[in-house]
Amino acid sequence: MRPCKKRILTRVSLIIMLAMSPMSLIASKETARTKDTPPDLNGIWQAVSSAHWNIERHVAAHPPLSILGALGATPPGMGVVEGNNIPYQAWAETKRKEHFKKRLELDPAIKCYMPGIPRATYMPFPFQIVQTPKHIFVGYQFAGASRTIYMDRPNMQAPVDTWMGLSKGRWEDGSLTVEVINQVANTWFDRSGNFHSDALKVTERFTPQGPNHLLYEATITDENVFTKPWTIRLPLYRRIEKDFQLLDFRCIEFAEELMYEHLGQDPEKENK
Repeated sequence: MRPCKKRILTRVSLIIMLAMSPMSLIASKETARTKDTPPDLNGIWQAVSSAHWNIERHVAAHPPLSILGALGATPPGMGVVEGNNIPYQAWAETKRKEHFKKRLELDPAIKCYMPGIPRATYMPFPFQIVQTPKHIFVGYQFAGASRTIYMDRPNMQAPVDTWMGLSKGRWEDGSLTVEVINQVANTWFDRSGNFHSDALKVTERFTPQGPNHLLYEATITDENVFTKPWTIRLPLYRRIEKDFQLLDFRCIEFAEELMYEHLGQDPEKENK
């Protein structure tokens, strides 16, 4: 056999072997599946980000109380806001700065309130997605929060505003798109005091980027607080450890002393 012909046959053989490899079979199966059916988002996911502390780009910062030391410091972060700056109205920017100064007192998450959307997605706690054709359940480890994304009720209305709001979903080009409305105004976007009003509308997109990670995007619209809509974007990673599961983190008992200590004080001592 001539050397040139032998080299050609060798290359063809390598191409066939690569095409039949397990990784390529998985990739082709994944591609075929997502073309005909919605992607499978079932599993436990978690963000690896400093967005919980501040969704904008930020440097490391001292803790609000010196007694907290390094454990209470704010880690630096590249930010998750598209364009970095949140387009606040003038009055709202002033209020955000006031929130920041009193963040240990005012941040709802410190008191174990449900974090709302989108904050629940990028807190340093995992969350689980359970997917069915008509409903998608999302359970969060922090504060035992949860929500149901209704895939078959586009005209559904919420009777009242709630901490986690009303979520209505649909599939668009292989992405899960979720409209979240009817959230109370009490939640924050992060620990730095970024906030919204009860007119908040969040449009989420969960887009698979591979078998073990998603691209999460959330467009924020609130004409009462911001001058225009803005978007956050960050990856979510599947927890692939063996037997990994959400654990119980009912943080109310950890916040009781912070919230209700004054109720147990001796009135006579208070008056002295």
